[in-house]
Amino acid sequence: EGDAVKDTVTNIADFGVFVDLGGIDGLLHITDMSWGRVNHPSELCKVGDTLEVKILKIDMQKEKIALGLKQMEASPWDGIDERFPLESRIKGKVVSLVSYGAFIELDEGIEGLVHISEMSWTKRINHPSELVEVGQEIEVVVLDINSEKHEISLGMKQTEVNPCELVAERYPPGTIIDGQVRNLTNYGAFIEIEPGI
Repeated sequence: EGDAVKDTVTNIADFGVFVDLGGIDGLLHITDMSWGRVNHPSELCKVGDTLEVKILKIDMQKEKIALGLKQMEASPWDGIDERFPLESRIKGKVVSLVSYGAFIELDEGIEGLVHISEMSWTKRINHPSELVEVGQEIEVVVLDINSEKHEISLGMKQTEVNPCELVAERYPPGTIIDGQVRNLTNYGAFIEIEPGI
């Protein structure tokens, strides 16, 4: 374990690549192929290719050898706090959308999540696709980093001023304003005085 070996790819599956280690096959799992996003192992190699990989674990009872390709390089998460300080503004590319947010690639092998609650100060969003699309470059703010779990929390709305903070300046007590009735309850009426407020 820990040795680097150079051998031939014998088979490719959806979950990884098998490498011939001189009569014994080792498995290079898709999660150990690259620090970046890999949709299918065939994106990085083909049968017959020679790969230099690291032996991660040998299980003598199950007769399995786990291999790593990304471990041949330094982790992009090393020194992540210095590269992306909290509250810093950075640009990234939207790489994936899920019901609860959008994953943003900040650098090769580094993705962060903009949770749906951090996308807009005022709009009610049912799905991230209402504001962003895959491939789009956006500006985000770093909210939190967990380097052990390889997680970065990002915010989109933090790149703009919170409109609620400006309400007191625009509408001091006593101001007469026009607004649209948005909702009625048994205890009163909600009036929209500008979008989202």
